[in-house]
Amino acid sequence: MPPMHTLRIVALTALAMVAFAANSLLCRLALASAHIDPASFNAIRLISGAVVLCLIVALRKEQPAGKGNWISALALFIYAAGFSFAYIGLTASTGALLLFGAVQVTMIAVGLHRGERFRMAQSVGFLGAIVGLVLLLLPGFSAPPLSSSLMMLAAGMAWGIYSLRAKGAGDPTRVTAGNFLRAAPIAAFTFLLMMGQAHLDRTGILCALASGALASGIGYVVWYAVLRYLPATTAAALQLSVPIIASLGGMVILSERLSPTLLMASVLTLGGMALVIFGRSARR
Repeated sequence: MPPMHTLRIVALTALAMVAFAANSLLCRLALASAHIDPASFNAIRLISGAVVLCLIVALRKEQPAGKGNWISALALFIYAAGFSFAYIGLTASTGALLLFGAVQVTMIAVGLHRGERFRMAQSVGFLGAIVGLVLLLLPGFSAPPLSSSLMMLAAGMAWGIYSLRAKGAGDPTRVTAGNFLRAAPIAAFTFLLMMGQAHLDRTGILCALASGALASGIGYVVWYAVLRYLPATTAAALQLSVPIIASLGGMVILSERLSPTLLMASVLTLGGMALVIFGRSARR
């Protein structure tokens, strides 16, 4: 593994986290003003992501093992579709928190099922994260639409499963390219089924292309490039910054407001996940 300067690691890590948060901002920007419908956004995102990732794999000198599979591709499609349809009714910040909260809870729950044991602080953190997500869904003046929230939670669960399946599957960039390539025709078929509801303008198309080619395709490649230099605990903790970046972006770019409920849910969910993650580090 070739060395990488610390400053470059920091810069690339920051770029990857901003790219992941940008997915939420681009999707919300495109859908909130009806620049595009969810099925079209999803199809363009996955197809453009597949094109970029396959080009990157083809241009690399080394061709390590890994090619993706249909089960992981289906999980990827469920994540991307749930993500797109959910953002009809969610703000960028709420969607990002629900998504990453569900991802972490899913992966932790699978770990517990496989025999992982928690310390007291980890148990408190895990419970706090779940309470934070539930708090966000409770009926109230600032509660997001339940249907959109459930779709985003399903998207998060699918991405958690996808991430778990990716471990040990081979070169992550090559595997991701293979999964995008398999998920793209599923998204295209879904678009054809819902073509009667399709509507898209230049802004919507550009947002979807940026989400697929840049925030997803390039974002994943950058993340995988730097991931090998980060301890697992650090990598997991860094991903907790994505909802925070999305919230800041939502306020600055989309003029969204940070409600007291969302703030409390964010503290509980992200703080709880941090306790679990750093508790794992302490166990080692």
